[in-house]
Amino acid sequence: MADEEQQEQRQNQSVAGQDAGKQNGGKPADPRRGRTIRFVLLAVLVIAAIVAIPVYAYYSVRESTDDAQVDGHIVPISARINGTILSVLVNDNQAVKAGQDLVRLDPADYAVALAQAEAQLASAQANISESTVNVPLTTITTSTQIRTSSSQVQESQAAVASAQQGVDAARAKVSSANANLAGRRSDLVKAEKDLARFKDLVDKDEISKQDYDAAVAAERASAANVDSATADATASRHTLDQSVGELGQAKARLITSMAQQRQSEESSPKQRQVSEARHKQAQAQARQSEANLNQARLNLDYALLKAPVDGVVSRKTAEPGMQVSIGQQIMALVPLDDVWVTANFKETQLRKMRVGQKVEIEIDTYGSSHKYNAHIDSLAAASGSRFSLLPPENATGNYVKVVQRVPVKIRLEPGENREHLLIPGMSVTPTVLLNSNVNDR
Repeated sequence: MADEEQQEQRQNQSVAGQDAGKQNGGKPADPRRGRTIRFVLLAVLVIAAIVAIPVYAYYSVRESTDDAQVDGHIVPISARINGTILSVLVNDNQAVKAGQDLVRLDPADYAVALAQAEAQLASAQANISESTVNVPLTTITTSTQIRTSSSQVQESQAAVASAQQGVDAARAKVSSANANLAGRRSDLVKAEKDLARFKDLVDKDEISKQDYDAAVAAERASAANVDSATADATASRHTLDQSVGELGQAKARLITSMAQQRQSEESSPKQRQVSEARHKQAQAQARQSEANLNQARLNLDYALLKAPVDGVVSRKTAEPGMQVSIGQQIMALVPLDDVWVTANFKETQLRKMRVGQKVEIEIDTYGSSHKYNAHIDSLAAASGSRFSLLPPENATGNYVKVVQRVPVKIRLEPGENREHLLIPGMSVTPTVLLNSNVNDR
């Protein structure tokens, strides 16, 4: 049954071939021609595969972009002081070394300021010397004042004690004089009474005239003794009054001395503190003057602008006679020894990129005749659009996905730019070798 079906199919194919031959001019189709076509097609596919495999192998381990350029430092040269330019010592595009003189400003005003600062420092140092002497001198003076006031207090206390003794002695003398006066008055009263009796007796001739004269003499002597005792009592009272006055003066001097002692004891620490404070103030003024002097020296040094790094002078605007102010940029230096490449790769190209991979760089200026060897130094922390002035806002209903570009920093291998042919801003085409070992550098 199966053999019958196969025979029927062969008959149908034969009939179809005859029909096709009739349609093509009545000639039957050549089966060898079909085999040739199939062989050619198969050969083409084999050749395409042979060519495509190495091409794919080559480009599958490489990532390249033409959105790249040479980058470098642009060192601005600006004035640190206000002044007038006396001379410009370099020209545009001139190579200079670090420390080389670039521009000279008029230093006259700053030289005067330096002299003033030196004079102020000398004055401040003299004040320090004076205050250094005054601190111990004040201590000695205040200590002497305290000792002197203490001695005066002791002397006043001794004077009060002596005056008190004088008062006590005067009072004793007054008491003695008063007692003596009372005794003398008693003697006088007795003598007067005796004289009166003797007078009656002498008138009666009961006693002799001699006895009466003796009684008169005794009465007169007693009266004289009373007068003398009265004078002594009066003098004693005067002496007592004088002693009391001296005692009051001594007490007043004692109070004054004690007040002076307290004042000395209270003011001495304050005077020492004032002296020490003035010494510290003089030291602070000296430090301030020294700082002003250092600033004046710096300002005078700033009158001569020097190159901070090796580089090439660019964008020079400085001219003699030009007035410049602090921070005003008058030229720029480009250090060609330190340049690198910033390549903005698509985010889809970063899948296999790693720091340290080798990079071949082709410079548009010099074509493909010379390629520079380099390596990936680092990848940026954000895409370029995030650092733009107006970063994209994707939280909208009309969001359209855009492939972002991420800056990749590429460093040249040592010695690749020894001729300084690469300058910032040149367009380059870097090719990252993804299959390179990061440890091969």
